[in-house]
Amino acid sequence: MVTKVAIIEDNAEFLSRFRQVIESSSEFSFIGSAVNGIDGMALIANVDADAYLVDLGLPDINGIELIRLAVKIRPECDVMVITMFADDAHVIQSIEAGATGYILKDSTSLDILECIRTLREGGSPISPLIARRILQKFQPAARISDQPTPATVQPAAATDLFSEREYQVLHALSKGLSFKEIGARHYISSHTVARHVKKIYRVLAVHSRGEAVYEATKLGILSK
Repeated sequence: MVTKVAIIEDNAEFLSRFRQVIESSSEFSFIGSAVNGIDGMALIANVDADAYLVDLGLPDINGIELIRLAVKIRPECDVMVITMFADDAHVIQSIEAGATGYILKDSTSLDILECIRTLREGGSPISPLIARRILQKFQPAARISDQPTPATVQPAAATDLFSEREYQVLHALSKGLSFKEIGARHYISSHTVARHVKKIYRVLAVHSRGEAVYEATKLGILSK
């Protein structure tokens, strides 16, 4: 199926570039754009895109608000941030608002297309520089949380959180299998795998395979 993409970007040069990238592949269809926050809100309300590419530095409304709006009224869509901002605050705020991808504007055309593909397959593409910053931010907290505490945390039962199929997909993710490999193993399509992965991410409140495996292991759903 063709992935419908809409862009909210105030810089004419970047907007033109992103549109050309999307239109260069038969996998994608460019279906609309907006150059400010107000028009962006109208675009989200009236144009049913599979993926919205949203700039954070809009002239009138913070792009974070548009992410929240898209996730609220288009729950099946994906939102990927396209921005010049690589600081921790913007990254975390975007993820908390519901963005499932975050890439810098200097990404190559092939990177942009691959990121959109990854979004629609249930992944969370993030520019390497940003991923490194996120890891650096949370590593100290992870070391602290790994210390033993007096309280005993009871492992969560997988059946309390996931269906049998979702657990099978989660277990396969922990083994490093691709969506295609998971689908072949369980006789389902890669698109069905992607839907299960999105559900798993929502339940565990995570945005990547690594986070999902870490949280599931910490909760006792997956064995260490």
